[in-house]
Amino acid sequence: MPLPSLTQTNNEKKVNMEKLFSYGTLRSKQIQMQVFNKVLTGNPDQLLGYKLKSLQIEEEFGMADYVVAVPSDDLSDIIYGVVYTISNTDLAKVDIFESNSYKRVQVRLKSGIQAWIYTEN
Repeated sequence: MPLPSLTQTNNEKKVNMEKLFSYGTLRSKQIQMQVFNKVLTGNPDQLLGYKLKSLQIEEEFGMADYVVAVPSDDLSDIIYGVVYTISNTDLAKVDIFESNSYKRVQVRLKSGIQAWIYTEN
C-alpha cells in the first residue's frame, strides 16, 4: 500500500510563521486576547545592546506612558522579554496595534533566534 502524500492540497493555505520578541504590553494576556483573540505561548529571551526608553503616546482619553526599545551604545544593556511564534496575519495585527510611534525591525536575540521587535519610529 503506498504511503499518503505529504504534499499540500489546493484547499490548504500555507501559513508562514514569524518570531516576535515582546518586552511590553504584548506580554499581557488581556492585550493578546484583544489583538489576536487568543493567548500566546512564548519563551523568555533577552535582547542585547538595547535599552528601554519612556515614550508618551496620545490616546483617546489623553496621554499614556509606554516604553520603547532603542539601540544602546553599551552592548551589555539587556531587555528581558518573551519570544512568540506567530503567523504573518497576526504580525500584521501587531503592526496596527503598535501605531505609528513604533517601527518593526529584525534583531538577533541572545538565544540566537532572529525575531521582530518594535522600536522607536
